[in-house]
Amino acid sequence: MLQRFNEKNRDLLVNINGQLLHRDQAGVSPFDSAVQGGDAVWEGLRLYDSRIFKLREHLARLRRSAEALAFSEIPSDEKIIDEIRRTLAANKMRDCVHIRLTLTRGLKTTSGMDPRLNQAGPTLIVLAEHKAPVYARTGLTLVTSKIRRPPPEILDPRIHHANLLNSILAKIEANNAGADDALMLDLRGFVAETNATHVFIARDGSLATPHVIACPQGITRATVLEICAASAIPCSETDLTLEDVYGADEMFCTGTMGELAGVIKVDGHVIGNGEVGPMTRRLSDLFGKRTATEGVEVV
Repeated sequence: MLQRFNEKNRDLLVNINGQLLHRDQAGVSPFDSAVQGGDAVWEGLRLYDSRIFKLREHLARLRRSAEALAFSEIPSDEKIIDEIRRTLAANKMRDCVHIRLTLTRGLKTTSGMDPRLNQAGPTLIVLAEHKAPVYARTGLTLVTSKIRRPPPEILDPRIHHANLLNSILAKIEANNAGADDALMLDLRGFVAETNATHVFIARDGSLATPHVIACPQGITRATVLEICAASAIPCSETDLTLEDVYGADEMFCTGTMGELAGVIKVDGHVIGNGEVGPMTRRLSDLFGKRTATEGVEVV
């Protein structure tokens, strides 16, 4: 699964600290903390017919992450929303758009790791692209990565940070194996998530998803849990083994960039009958009804 370039994004305007710049001229300083050490937090947002789904929840997670990293002068939610609006208006966007929101610690006075070298406040980047959900609706294949998700005592997964090397290494393994993505385990050997998404399995009419111990608290994941509660679909948060995955009737991934995407094969094991299953399709439909009617209007 490789995302293809969308010609509608050829002349995007990117918002960097309030400046709208053509994508070919947009850039950050070599003294910015994101360049110096991946010292940044981020969110992925999706625009549906002029509304951003779960925008307040995404901004709350961004703020919690920035506060956990002791960022100073974090912009208000209304300031960030205003810059999102300006960016969407400049690009004439109102639907089927993915927004990458990045907040870095900002510029350093000189190269170095010490956050005390950051004295100018954070850098806010709003990158909006014409982008449909990225995963094929026919089902994904996964391979289990040798790279493990670290526990909270090494790096708290609740911090939605931009240092993604752990995930990138796992994705390289998946690419080399000809799979769409990599399934990642925690240090105990239980399933954590994929390199990019949370996972659910279905068995005998019930759903299960891993605890958020070695993975972030996903917003699309939380929405699926809400939908299950509202629709009387049994769903539990539990430790999942690879044997649980291999023996599942269905499996699917969740995330803002790809919404809900069925998984049909893991490590060569066919999941269920090898097709996207009825539970996955039902939840995708219910999720679509939420995104069609809910969200913060920004256009």
